[in-house]
Order: sequence, then C-alpha cells, then structure tokens
Amino acid sequence: MQAYRQVVSNQGSAGVDGMPVKQLYDYLTKNREQIEADIRRGKYLPQPILGVEIKKSNGRKRLLGIPTVIDRLLQQAVGQILAIKSEMEFEDYSYGFRPNRNAQQAVLKAQQYINAGYRHIVDIDLKTFFDEVDHCLLLQLLYRKVKCPLTQRLIRKWLRAPIEINGKLTKRRKGVPQGSPPSPLLSNIMLNELDKEMERRGLLYVRYADDFSIYTKSEHSARKTGNTIY
Repeated sequence: MQAYRQVVSNQGSAGVDGMPVKQLYDYLTKNREQIEADIRRGKYLPQPILGVEIKKSNGRKRLLGIPTVIDRLLQQAVGQILAIKSEMEFEDYSYGFRPNRNAQQAVLKAQQYINAGYRHIVDIDLKTFFDEVDHCLLLQLLYRKVKCPLTQRLIRKWLRAPIEINGKLTKRRKGVPQGSPPSPLLSNIMLNELDKEMERRGLLYVRYADDFSIYTKSEHSARKTGNTIY
C-alpha cells in the first residue's frame, strides 16, 4: 500500500499497455492474487519500457524509460526495502536522491570545503552515466544485498526489459532507464563504489547523482587528482 500511494502521488504517464495511474486500484483489486502467484512461481514477466525523448536545457535530448503502472508499483515496493538496506552503506558525502538529503546540503558542504582553504576544484560529470551502467557489475553489487532468488529475478528482468521507441522494440544490455522508480537508487548503489574509492584515497568530495566535485588546496593537487581519477 505504501508503494501504491507513492506511485499514485507521482502520477506519471502510462506505459506500453496504455493503463493510466487512475486505473491501478481497480486492476489490483481484480488481479492482485494472480500477480502475487506469478511472482512466487517465478513466472512474472515485466512488460517492455516505453521510451520517450525529452529536451534538456542544453538543447540535447534525454531518453526516459517509462515502465507500465504495474511494473512501477512492484519496482517501488522492492525499492523501498532495498533502500533501507543500502542507506546504511552509503557514504556521508552523497546527496542525490536520498532521504533527508538535497542539493542545498551539497552546496553547503562544498562551501565548507572552500572556506577551509580547499579552493581548487576538480568538477566531474559522468557523461551518459545512466545509459552506460553495466548490468553485470550492478547485479553483482545487488546480489550482495539481496539473497531472495525471486527478488533477484525480478530485478534482473526489470534491468533487461526491452525498450519500445517509436513502436520498435530494442534489447537492453546496459543502462538504468531514467523514469523508473528504482533508477536513482540503483545508480547510487553503483556510484557508492566510486565514493568508497574516493574515501580510500582520502579525497574531499561532494557527489550529487552522477555529478561530483573534489576539493584540493593547490592547482597542482587538483590537476594530479583529476588526471588520476580520469
């Protein structure tokens, strides 16, 4: 019910089956037991993702992946539990798409570094990160947290669901579609490995999703750090 309320409050467009959010409750009333039985038997198959391109502020286009309302509900339910398990492992200086964290806090942390004398900054944006996430690596990280085979199967099927663009289905073997409920969480799970590496190196940094900055006291240190990271 918590997942249902979240999906309804988010609204969002219909997926490939055309079902709007307002029909979700009636559909669940009639089909909930069948959906549950299919999941328990390992027979549930997610429907393809609807691909929609939107314009970015820089004039380029971003591909959003819109799952069906039913898949969004199930993804939200799994994501809620996975988020609880993951939050305890995330590093302190990650501020994007996490409960009780926001961009303003990230800016304030950056100001603290600058005021402390760390005024040479390495600013990095991981180009097309969401489109390039390696499924095998991500699944390996997830399997450390998720021991239920049925849940593992669901996550794998959601990651591999084909995307429909202009009526044509395309297979997916990489990427986490922006637009699906678990996309930000899955991205943070992947990028937490980067956070741990920066912590291991003793770097001062701030990360918000796939954008992050490293703060140093000299131009030499900034160049050296930037070259090492790249």
